[in-house]
Amino acid sequence: MVTKAKKRALAKKPKKTRPTLAIPALKSDSSDFVPLEGGSGGKIPQLSEPPATATVLYVGRIPHGFYEDEMEGFFKQFGKIKRIRIARNRKTGRSKHYGFIEFENPEVAKVVADEIHGYLLFEHQLQIKPIPPERVHPKLWRGMNLRFKQRNWTEIERWRHNRERTVEQHQQLVEHILRRDGRCRKRIAAAGIDYEFPDFVGKKRPVPKKIRFDLD
Repeated sequence: MVTKAKKRALAKKPKKTRPTLAIPALKSDSSDFVPLEGGSGGKIPQLSEPPATATVLYVGRIPHGFYEDEMEGFFKQFGKIKRIRIARNRKTGRSKHYGFIEFENPEVAKVVADEIHGYLLFEHQLQIKPIPPERVHPKLWRGMNLRFKQRNWTEIERWRHNRERTVEQHQQLVEHILRRDGRCRKRIAAAGIDYEFPDFVGKKRPVPKKIRFDLD
């Protein structure tokens, strides 16, 4: 006779076991990775860096007092320099705190871009980036050797304002003033301000009369 204990033991279901993924053992000269689907491993291809061809570098965040002579004295320790240019204001001649430098050897330019980028100089971190040859503007080095000459802009503007004008030039000047005044009147009217503007002096300039002489 089958006892109740045996019946209960036979009635018990066997426990399910989770399938395990068999991962092949890595060899001594093992692969770099093993696919999740299983199988033999593979190796990551070694990518070679492209050869450096850029010889022109952009130099940003140039501190005050670090100009062409100072830049040449600092960067010539890495290699021979062909050209240096700092962007300057046309009116004042002051530095705009960025410029460009060109080396003869592209390898030297790559070393400078890698090592000096972020270099702290007079509380300024230099920003150096290589410029590919195809992106170098043909007019980048224009005015490189020119020395800035201070101009008296007050005298220049006084001459422009007081110079003699023809009738057509005077009419264009008056039309420009009237257009600007019209925009100003519209803004004041839109703001709800009731203001009566005076007329401009010289709004209408008489045209010079043509005098006809008799030859008799």
